Amino acid sequence: MIFKERFWSGITIAVLLLSGIFEMNAQELVVYKITDDIQKSMHNNDFSVKVRKPGGEWKDLFEYGVKVDQVVGSGHSVQKASMAYFDFSGTVEVSVTSNKGLINKARIRPLSYGIEPKIKGNTLSFSLSNPANLSVEINDDIFHNLHLFANPIETNVPNPKDPNVIYFGPGIHEISNQKLKVASNKTVYLAGGAVLKGQIVVDSVSNVNIIGRGMVDQETKLGIRIAHSQNVNVEDLFASQCFTGESDGVKIKNVKTISFYGWGDGMNVMASSNVLFDGVFVRSSDDCTTVYGTRMEYAGSCKNITMQNSTLWADVGHPILIGTHGNSKNPDVLENLKYINLDILDQKEMQVDYQGCMAINVGDNNMAKNVLFENIRVEDFREGQLLNLRVFYNTKYCTAPGLGIENVVFRNINYNGKNANLSIIAGYDEQRKIKNVTFENLMINGILISDEMKGKPKWYKTADMARFFVGEHVEGVSFK
Repeated sequence: MIFKERFWSGITIAVLLLSGIFEMNAQELVVYKITDDIQKSMHNNDFSVKVRKPGGEWKDLFEYGVKVDQVVGSGHSVQKASMAYFDFSGTVEVSVTSNKGLINKARIRPLSYGIEPKIKGNTLSFSLSNPANLSVEINDDIFHNLHLFANPIETNVPNPKDPNVIYFGPGIHEISNQKLKVASNKTVYLAGGAVLKGQIVVDSVSNVNIIGRGMVDQETKLGIRIAHSQNVNVEDLFASQCFTGESDGVKIKNVKTISFYGWGDGMNVMASSNVLFDGVFVRSSDDCTTVYGTRMEYAGSCKNITMQNSTLWADVGHPILIGTHGNSKNPDVLENLKYINLDILDQKEMQVDYQGCMAINVGDNNMAKNVLFENIRVEDFREGQLLNLRVFYNTKYCTAPGLGIENVVFRNINYNGKNANLSIIAGYDEQRKIKNVTFENLMINGILISDEMKGKPKWYKTADMARFFVGEHVEGVSFK
């Protein structure tokens, strides 16, 4: 069951009905009541979360338990964090109570949002005027935090009686064989308060929608899999992973993924074209998002892949990785890749070969070219490198070195922190180079890194000022 409360400002509903005028500034708040089966099996009592319109009645949110991956030494330890969600327009007030005790300090990330909570005893509060995917962290604990997803008001609810709609209402839904295979021209809808136990498979079909405020159970590896398909739209859901292989025309919007198991990549793309990620949140137990060529059953190059307005958190591995896998015998090209307006919250990776918040590591005779990283804010990750660009031969995963990396732009990159290791830019040999890498407005701890920057000794490379190592077989690196 869905509980909705609407608030209209400056005019009564009666007048609205009589006039036939819909006020575009309507204030709405939607919270979702939870069925008994979810209440008994999925609750985490670390927090009590409430939300309201300013001055209105507080509405309780359900606090789901979600698993995250904590790296301890070279091993992995699964921890239980929390998650809650609601929909709204206008402005809301949020109250978060820590049931573990006093709040000595707190932060709400991404830090770029500038949300400063008010703290009183074991409760913090803050206001929101725009939808946001947030991490609420108490006393520096990032593994037992609250993931709070404040969604826009839902506008595309399908008719449950439509024969082309597969509708899941509130409650837990078991699927035979643990796989829901979706046919062409179908819409899968998971209502708020719904949990689907099983993988959603979109394979060799077209014109499919997977939407709603519900969840694909986090225990389901590769919770949403899109393969060999065209014109697929995924919006607003929660899952462990969302994969795209050998597909064209895929849109993934406001989807949230959190994984906790080994090789738990968040949003992979393999051998696909025209893929858009917009407003997604990814916390992963391996790479957050990848772009590869040929791998497994998926064959071909990648073209026109965009991720924008999103938040990435790698508990291990890379936030962004491009290029490792391809077809050595029939080389793939990975081109026209864009990463725009992102917040990178963390990276934790001890292995130097797998570091880099923004990494282009081409193997298998792959060529990566025309790549843009723009308006990216990187917070002080635990361990890793800001960037890693290499033409390499990783014999564990590749059958040949990469072919090259060309035409990469880093524009308006801002890193604040002290934990970054030395970043690396390195080609392979004279036939397998890195060419034309441009940095525009690179800010590191408040310092603008440029070829004309003040205080740089004339005999230094500009890259030295950024703590970047530029190795051999690299040409055309500039800082503007």
